[in-house]
Amino acid sequence: MNSFLQSSSFPYIPLLLAIPFVGSFLVAVIPEAQKNIARWIGVAVSLVVLGLTIAMGAAFSTTAGGYQFVTNHSWASSLGISWFTGVDGISLFLVGLTALIVPIALLGANEHRKTKAYVAWMLLLETACIGSFVSLDLVLFFLFFELTLIPSYFLIVGWGGQRRAAAATKFFIYTFAGSAFLLVGILFVAYLHQQQTGVFTFNLIDLMNTHYSGTAGVLLLAAFTVAFAIKAPLFPFHTWSPDTYGESPAGVAMVLSAVLAKLGAYGMIRFDLALFPHAIKVAAPVLLTLATIGILYGALVACGQNDLKRLVAYSSLAQMGFIILGTFALSTQGLEGAVFLMLSHGIITAAFFLVIGMIAQRRGTSDIRQLRGLQGPAPVLAAVFTVVMMASIGLPGLAGFVGEYLVLIGTFLTHQWWAVVATLGVVVAAIYLLWAYQRSFQGKAEGENAKVRDLTYPERLVIAPLIILIVVLGVFPKPFLDRMTPSVERTLDYITLATCPPHHTCLPTSAGQHVGVINQGGGK
Repeated sequence: MNSFLQSSSFPYIPLLLAIPFVGSFLVAVIPEAQKNIARWIGVAVSLVVLGLTIAMGAAFSTTAGGYQFVTNHSWASSLGISWFTGVDGISLFLVGLTALIVPIALLGANEHRKTKAYVAWMLLLETACIGSFVSLDLVLFFLFFELTLIPSYFLIVGWGGQRRAAAATKFFIYTFAGSAFLLVGILFVAYLHQQQTGVFTFNLIDLMNTHYSGTAGVLLLAAFTVAFAIKAPLFPFHTWSPDTYGESPAGVAMVLSAVLAKLGAYGMIRFDLALFPHAIKVAAPVLLTLATIGILYGALVACGQNDLKRLVAYSSLAQMGFIILGTFALSTQGLEGAVFLMLSHGIITAAFFLVIGMIAQRRGTSDIRQLRGLQGPAPVLAAVFTVVMMASIGLPGLAGFVGEYLVLIGTFLTHQWWAVVATLGVVVAAIYLLWAYQRSFQGKAEGENAKVRDLTYPERLVIAPLIILIVVLGVFPKPFLDRMTPSVERTLDYITLATCPPHHTCLPTSAGQHVGVINQGGGK
């Protein structure tokens, strides 16, 4: 087996996929009258997945930069498709994020209508998301990537707001259209590999050895990136997200923004950087520009929102801009910051939508203009919102700071002006989030606002893991970074060596250094 592929005697990944899938089926066949049992089965199944993920994280080697817990079995050998899965320091925490958010969404944002169907779709969505993060075969990845669309659509349509049908349709059309480009790109990559080697395969490790002409590489990169940019979303492919997040129920919005959006950024890191290193160097300035525009655009538009859900949607657009910025800065700190920010932003935005869902449940709306003085009758609710808000702003000591700091430092090493302009987004984020807090929580509560009850003890217990992680990630990020760094450096080493000019010696990436190329004659 390849030196950076490590199998495991315990089938972590097959179980992570089988348990929620079987759980979804069991919930679906339970009689409708037993909806409470269906809900608790869903919670129990998702907690088992979370426990298994924690065990996998504890067994994960911090010294290896390759894929661990690998399973590789021929599935459709005549078609070149295999069941090839594994995790590295990049995908490990995204699997963990998925496993964390789903049980919290089921517990904290419980849907009382059609509970059985709601839980079944949520478990199927969890299966599809985890499958996407662990797939190392391009067709297998595509199947899971597309599977996320089905439960997402039905969850929005079945439990969304008044404009849920339009939002779900827009979400479906956007993502399905992007997937068409991805499928064409995957097939063409496999075809070119067959032309060069005589082997037809969709194995990511094998396809990394495929060579492309300059034009072919850029076009294939564009095909992959369009699909991932829509899912992320990245400006200007973002227009579905404010409507979708705004109309989705709280639990669904948590999963869509915290997990599904990260699937787009993950696809860029896992497949764009691995398959098209030469094209990445060409396209990086364009992607950095789009990311920077997204940061500023998302922050500025968020300033004009009167609905908390839509405000967080545009805030997420800005945060995804930071993630893409760090990814294509092509520096250790930048990419490390992007991966860390995917984790921290997922936790922060999930906490945001959970708190907003609790506010909407009490007041019947998330419109800021109808909320005032909530801090008086609900001080704990206000305190939780404050912690999440400060983390989103990037206050040192909380989760949002570490990722943004690494992204900006890493980008400054390689692309100074993009980093300088992107920093303005941090300033604007402080403005719109503090203003939203003032309008919603400060002042004198009157009418229905004065009757808003504070968080109950069960609600506090549900949101407590998110708040604890927000603090832990900000104060003690080392255990997380230790697991990310080897995989980040391996990814950048591959790009360095793949794009090394003839008659040059290329330095491998090391902590604190960005990619370096030294001419054998002495010039740099």
